Amino acid sequence: MTKRCVISGKGVQTGNNVSKSNRKTRRRFMPNLQEVAVYSEILGAQVTLRVSTNGLRTIEKNGGIDTYLLTKPVSRLTDEAKALRKRIESAKAAKAA
Repeated sequence: MTKRCVISGKGVQTGNNVSKSNRKTRRRFMPNLQEVAVYSEILGAQVTLRVSTNGLRTIEKNGGIDTYLLTKPVSRLTDEAKALRKRIESAKAAKAA
């Protein structure tokens, strides 16, 4: 499983540990990923996502996963988010018909 947020796209970054003697050794900065179940009102079910805490705040700020994915441009979404958006759009069209 990749260490990448579905919503924000945040991933692993690299840098240096710097000791008191100024020796530099490589290290990795991991994103704060959480496995959360977010309720989708259009789908009528919970969707399990692996998001960063920043991505979770973004979802809450925009009023839920449905409104966030439908208002965000498709070009700025990750592949998993694009697939979820497609599911939401088809369910929305089925409810409207």
